[in-house]
Amino acid sequence: MTLEEIHGQQPMPAGHDWMQGAGTALHELLVSAQRRGCLTAGVYESAKLMNVDPDNVAFCVLAADQEDEGDIALQIHFTLIQAFCCENDIDIVRVNDVAKLAAIVGPSEDSGEPRDLHCILITNPNEEGWKDPALEKLNVFCEESRNLNDWVPTITLPE
Repeated sequence: MTLEEIHGQQPMPAGHDWMQGAGTALHELLVSAQRRGCLTAGVYESAKLMNVDPDNVAFCVLAADQEDEGDIALQIHFTLIQAFCCENDIDIVRVNDVAKLAAIVGPSEDSGEPRDLHCILITNPNEEGWKDPALEKLNVFCEESRNLNDWVPTITLPE
């Protein structure tokens, strides 16, 4: 008897297809959220939003390249954001390619300057909640990952 059978759960789909599906869903969610004006980028901006209105945050993305792994200040910020998200039942994922994220999200609309993409929050556009199929897929992905004790799963964005 497997752990999934004991708890009555389906095992997470194996391998690359499940991860690729999550990456595609994240891509779709980011594009949709940006189009709706529901995307907040930047560690500082995200922290301010979570402090003021945590109930409005639907999803969190933390992004770091290989060279960012040695940035202690960034890692401390990530730890605090992760703790806040877990405490407030906000699903959270990591992405290991800031360049791909920048290609999806693009520069700041206000100034045209590159923006801090180390933390991105997706917010609800209204009080009734947001029924986006990509968000729902990512919520299921995060739930399945937590069932496997992976509390902040890493997603690979599609090419």
